[in-house]
Amino acid sequence: MSKKPKRKTLVKNLDTVFSEYIRLKNANKQGYCTCVTCGKSGYWEKDGIHAGHFMSRKHFSTRWDETNVYPQCHYCNTYQYGEQYKYSLFLGKEQSEKLLNKSRNIVKFTDKELKEMILLYKKIVNALKLEYI
Repeated sequence: MSKKPKRKTLVKNLDTVFSEYIRLKNANKQGYCTCVTCGKSGYWEKDGIHAGHFMSRKHFSTRWDETNVYPQCHYCNTYQYGEQYKYSLFLGKEQSEKLLNKSRNIVKFTDKELKEMILLYKKIVNALKLEYI
């Protein structure tokens, strides 16, 4: 009998595949992403490129929202705490306000929904990776 994965594990797995998706989706044909807050470029799989969130990951309503997450360099995302003001300039006033309002909603994803999102993003990531091989 296989053990049911814990919710914490599902969230971590979804975070991992969603991060890969965001970086691949925003990479150029050579696989390089540009930090939305400072303009530094790096290869999607290394070079300290993160999937930076405008609204913090603590807000599940926007945690896996593609309009809330873009490539950021390690420095901006970690040491500059996401550079939220510069991030808002990148997004624009209207999108920033939409995400702020959406982040205030309380959302509870079921384990089934998390598993479905993991499978969806794995499929997309695998297809995107083929473009860089």
